[in-house]
Amino acid sequence: MMPKESRYADDWFRIGEKDLVRVQRALQDGDPELAGFCLQQAVEKFLKGFLLSKGWKLRRIHDLKALLDDAAVYDPSLEEFRAACQRISRYYMLERYPLMIGGGPTLEEVREALEAVRGLIERVKAGRS
Repeated sequence: MMPKESRYADDWFRIGEKDLVRVQRALQDGDPELAGFCLQQAVEKFLKGFLLSKGWKLRRIHDLKALLDDAAVYDPSLEEFRAACQRISRYYMLERYPLMIGGGPTLEEVREALEAVRGLIERVKAGRS
C-alpha cells in the first residue's frame, strides 16, 4: 500500500527547504538542469504547503501556473511571480522529458530564477495559517 502524502503545510515547507539546498549544490556542481529541476520542485512544495495551510485539497499536480492560480486566490500579490513560475516550470519539463529538443537552462538563468522566486517563497512561508 502506498503511503498517503502529508496534508501538513510544515512537512511540505521542510521538503521545499531541502530542495533549495539541492538547488545550491547543483549550481556549485555546474549542473544547471538538475538545479532547475530542484528549483521547480521547491517552488511546487512551497506553494502546496501554503495552499494546504488554507484548507486546499491536495492535488497531484506539478503545474506551477495552476498552483499559483490557486494561491493567488488567498494572496493576490503572488501574481507578481507568474513570469518566474512559468520559466521555472519549463525546467521541470526539460529534465523530465528528455525527448524535448532545445537547450536547457544555463547556470546564470537558474540563479536568476532562484532570485526571482525568493520573495514568493518568503511570502508563502509568512502567509501560512
